[in-house]
Amino acid sequence: MSTSGIDMGGHDDTTAPPALFANRLKVYAKAVQGPVRRIKWALLVVMLGVYYILPWIRWDRGPGRPDQALLLDLEGRRGYFFNLEIWPDEIYYLAGLLIFGAVLLFLVTSLYGRLWCGYACPQTVWTDLFMWVERKIEGDRAERIRRDKAALSFDKAWRKVAKHGAWVLIAAATGGAWIMYYRDAPTVTVEILTGQASATVYSMFALFTITTYTLAGWAREQVCTYMCPWPRFQAAMLDDQTVTVTYQAWRGEPRGKYRKGESFDLRGDCVDCTQCVQVCPTGIDIRDGIQLECINCGLCVDACNNVMDKLHRPSALITWDTFANQTALAKGEQPRHMKIIRPRTLIYAGLIVVLGAVMMTAMLTRTRVDATVIRDRAPLFVTLSDGSIRNGYTLKITNRRPEGSEFAVTVDGPEGLVASVHTPDGRELPADNVEVRGDTQGALRMFIAMPRKAIPEEQTPIDVHIRNLTTGEEASVATVFVAPPSGGDRTQRVNSVAPVQVP
Repeated sequence: MSTSGIDMGGHDDTTAPPALFANRLKVYAKAVQGPVRRIKWALLVVMLGVYYILPWIRWDRGPGRPDQALLLDLEGRRGYFFNLEIWPDEIYYLAGLLIFGAVLLFLVTSLYGRLWCGYACPQTVWTDLFMWVERKIEGDRAERIRRDKAALSFDKAWRKVAKHGAWVLIAAATGGAWIMYYRDAPTVTVEILTGQASATVYSMFALFTITTYTLAGWAREQVCTYMCPWPRFQAAMLDDQTVTVTYQAWRGEPRGKYRKGESFDLRGDCVDCTQCVQVCPTGIDIRDGIQLECINCGLCVDACNNVMDKLHRPSALITWDTFANQTALAKGEQPRHMKIIRPRTLIYAGLIVVLGAVMMTAMLTRTRVDATVIRDRAPLFVTLSDGSIRNGYTLKITNRRPEGSEFAVTVDGPEGLVASVHTPDGRELPADNVEVRGDTQGALRMFIAMPRKAIPEEQTPIDVHIRNLTTGEEASVATVFVAPPSGGDRTQRVNSVAPVQVP
């Protein structure tokens, strides 16, 4: 035998390596009837209804403010969720909500597998809708396969055009609805239809339309199999107590074709009809076990039960069950109930409780006033004619209330401290009554002066307090007062409410 892998007789003695690339095998999912299918239809209608209708719900927030219930106003830099208004510096609420949702998804997956993928994922929902349109226009699985193999004809052409036209309309409605979450729905709809929308709006509209058409119409199961990262790491959340779609091999094998009147003795209940494969939206065979491509939609359960009913055999040959129970049943042992309480579920549930408590506390203690103090860096200080030292600051008061409010500005620091508040153009304001318009951030100038003898150190900590005179809400900011090294006699710093210079 030669080292090249070819023997002296000219025969190849090596095994060809598996191909790394293969053409996509198009999936012709067959329609199926059953309780699982009805549940999926009901959820699809509800979720699509919420998505398309939600931007049109109005919510009165007063004059001059958006009246859309759910709006991410990028131009106004606000997020409106019914009665809740989120400012850009409160984006941590959204981050917390996303983390909460992720941990909740971990918990659900550890208990019931890929429920999200099979029932609530947008890719699944829109693909289901597109496949329904396809069946209505081109027929069910067998008819579509036959038509695709046939030569081009008028019947084939108009059905293809109609199908893709319907897909484009759905995709456009989806893309347009997505834009409405960022712009006032009635306004942007009129702008898009009359050609008055901006180039940015049309670009985003086209992007989301093309994305929906491509992913739900063409890519379909390839998104779940190759593009989505979730199947790659969701396996880490599964264990032998997780409920998943399962083929009961102990009952179905040995499988084989069945002829009417034959006995099921000495054989399994699976008649190898492949109905479970034909209805699968990802085209897999659930009888091969849990697979990355399986989205746990359960349509194979409906398909198999329909066959079992016709054969007068017990249903649930394909069912939802845990691996632990299936192992016990295969051994002829008593069924084992699912263990809901286990280490991973306790950890996920604990995280959900902690995150929920933190977010709830943050929301309940949320104030509508905030302040920012920025000390001038050039110059660090100035010496006044009377010898005292003065620092300059930029004071920003955020009034998150829709109505204008008056605020009192006080500074806590050494005795002798004098503070004054000015408008950006230099006009001095009464520090105990600074008005800031509603839903805005007022930018002011603040000067703090201290006699040299009253300055205890080169960088003296001080606290600036802002109080809403109507609601009593407060905000405090810590900063420092800078003095020259030779600031004169130092005195011990005393915390007290310093008088604010009022004209």
